[in-house]
Amino acid sequence: MVDRPGLITPEIAKRYGVSDHTVTKSWAQHPAWPNAVGKRGRYKEYAAQDIADFVRNHVERQAVELEPKRLYTAQQLEDAAIGIKAGTIRADFARGRWPEPDDTEHGVNRWYGQTVMTAMAGRRSYRRGTEG
Repeated sequence: MVDRPGLITPEIAKRYGVSDHTVTKSWAQHPAWPNAVGKRGRYKEYAAQDIADFVRNHVERQAVELEPKRLYTAQQLEDAAIGIKAGTIRADFARGRWPEPDDTEHGVNRWYGQTVMTAMAGRRSYRRGTEG
């Protein structure tokens, strides 16, 4: 078997547990997506390390650090750079994909930092593939 120096779309998708569509229509559209190093068949080929670096820097979610006992609004969470926008929090809450607020005083939904950190740990993140 020939050891390929690069990865093509189906291999990238398999390695990182996503669809080919995610690779081509989401990741590859990002300004930081690496340049192709060649071509294999109908696919562009990318250096495996370049792809690993892209995923680490632009796809994987970093652990959220908030004050566990502080209450946060959706906007305050966005401002704290947790990686999702206030509108996404509100939409996910409406769809049952975000936890119930810990406080609703004055009609404002607020969540404890610990609630948010737990919710974020359970959100989908892309796993890092193995090197080589």
